[in-house]
Amino acid sequence: MFWKVTMHMISMVFLMIGCLISGVYAILKFYSGVIEVIEWEILSLSSCSIVFTLIFDWISLLFLCFVLLISSSVLYYSGDYMKDDKNFNRFMYLVLMFVFSMGAMVLSPNLISILLGWDGLGLVSYVLVIYYQNEKSANAGMLTVLSNRVGDVAILLSIGLMVKLGGWNFLYYVYNMSDSKWLGFKFLIILAAMTKSAQIPFSAWLPAAMAAPTPVSALVHSSTLVTAGVYLMIRFSPILESSNVQSSLLIISCMTMFMAGLGASFEYDLKKIIALSTLSQLGVMLSILALGFSDLAFFHLLSHALFKALLFMCAGVFIHSVGDYQDIRCMGCLVKFMPISVVYMSICNFALCGFPFLAGFYSKDMILEVAFMSWVNYICLWMYVLAVGLTVSYTLRLIFYSMSGEFNLNLLVNAKDTNNIMINSMIMLGVGAVVGGAYLSWLMFPEPYMICISDIMKSSIMEVSVIGGLIGYFCNLLNVNHSLMSLKKYFWVVCVGSMWFMPFLSSMKNSEMMMKTSSLVEKIGDKGWFEYFGSQGLYWKLTQLFMILYEFQMNKVKVFMKMFVLSILLMLFVYI
Repeated sequence: MFWKVTMHMISMVFLMIGCLISGVYAILKFYSGVIEVIEWEILSLSSCSIVFTLIFDWISLLFLCFVLLISSSVLYYSGDYMKDDKNFNRFMYLVLMFVFSMGAMVLSPNLISILLGWDGLGLVSYVLVIYYQNEKSANAGMLTVLSNRVGDVAILLSIGLMVKLGGWNFLYYVYNMSDSKWLGFKFLIILAAMTKSAQIPFSAWLPAAMAAPTPVSALVHSSTLVTAGVYLMIRFSPILESSNVQSSLLIISCMTMFMAGLGASFEYDLKKIIALSTLSQLGVMLSILALGFSDLAFFHLLSHALFKALLFMCAGVFIHSVGDYQDIRCMGCLVKFMPISVVYMSICNFALCGFPFLAGFYSKDMILEVAFMSWVNYICLWMYVLAVGLTVSYTLRLIFYSMSGEFNLNLLVNAKDTNNIMINSMIMLGVGAVVGGAYLSWLMFPEPYMICISDIMKSSIMEVSVIGGLIGYFCNLLNVNHSLMSLKKYFWVVCVGSMWFMPFLSSMKNSEMMMKTSSLVEKIGDKGWFEYFGSQGLYWKLTQLFMILYEFQMNKVKVFMKMFVLSILLMLFVYI
């Protein structure tokens, strides 16, 4: 019992120490401009050597600092959220393995060592998604792991393509990869990043992964699993410059952020709304990265991690307090019962909307202004504008249904801010959601960006945000029920609310087709020709050959000769 109570405290302390150390070193590396690379030669055969490499620059150390900070808060939060779970120790070990895999991926400049952390994230995420061991969790876990395996295969194929370079340390080669020779390699890296960051058409697994416990969701959707793809593309950002794959990534990411914002406006599950907002912000990161501004993508990645982890933790407190309901229609008027949690939740929501002087404002506003200043087509421009308005719209919809509005709670529910561990675990992230964006902007951009756009474009960001907020608020205030709309326009409402039918296409049809294909391959291949010409057939043939050789080895040649002579004499006798 003592170990169960103190394990989250011990983990939190060690991770916080690691966070402080990596943060200090990140600042020192940033101002000194020094990059340290540590190589450990594991095996050397002739001219080929297997080397384990770690890189310590300001990007990896600063991101590792944020990963450890959020992980320490989440583990401390889990001490109260998961205290009644029978497998509490197993849960803590799995979360620590998750953090370790992310750290291995962040500090690796080598594709092979990146694959270790990449596969570790996929495996541990599958185990955490199926943690509650029910049918819904099993289906969500299978969808998650199969979607991520596409990215794992892409990494494996890219490792094979890098063989001709003589090494897998991509930092030495990314600046000299032209489309004429390395277009396939670039496509594989983008494919891996798209699967991990759940871009179209791999977006269905991210809302499905909400079957995991809420502390896991806070960790996965802020600084670990879904951001691994963005971090990989930040490392490989030089290969996108003047490349044909750059425009494809831009269009896909813009479509993803628009689709996620539209889907969140029709969703009633609290965790899925926040998951779709994560998907929308991932589209923002990859879109600005496709435009060539990897530093802005990294800036938004860090600032988004702070308030998104806090947003999930607040959602967990709400769900925990209202009797494990996740439907926002079963909440309401929580501001009177849980004022502290509502304050944290409001800070997160306003930071997500880009409210001035909060964490999301500095990164999101700069990204939108740079995007408006860049050479983007009208389709991507309008998707940016609509995504901004939809973000404010579904955020105010969430506030209206859960924190304000009418009292819709069960009469037996006693919602109060009595979970001291949960509340205290959110203090550090709450401070980061308020001032983190400002400090990061001062650190990463000591010299301001030169942005030249018209007054109309400059004011359009605020105008779209206000219009989106008003539309979202008045639709809820006037009680515009989506179920009534669905009776008239059922197809379109279901299409928009279900992420353009992507969960159905990712699970039902593909699963049926894959099962039929695998059954056919098993009958014809594994139990058919592969069996005959493969290992079993080869084993039978070699066994027969070895038996003949064995007879010769045992000096039984005379017996065979006698039998041969007797058979010839018998044939002659019959013939005569």
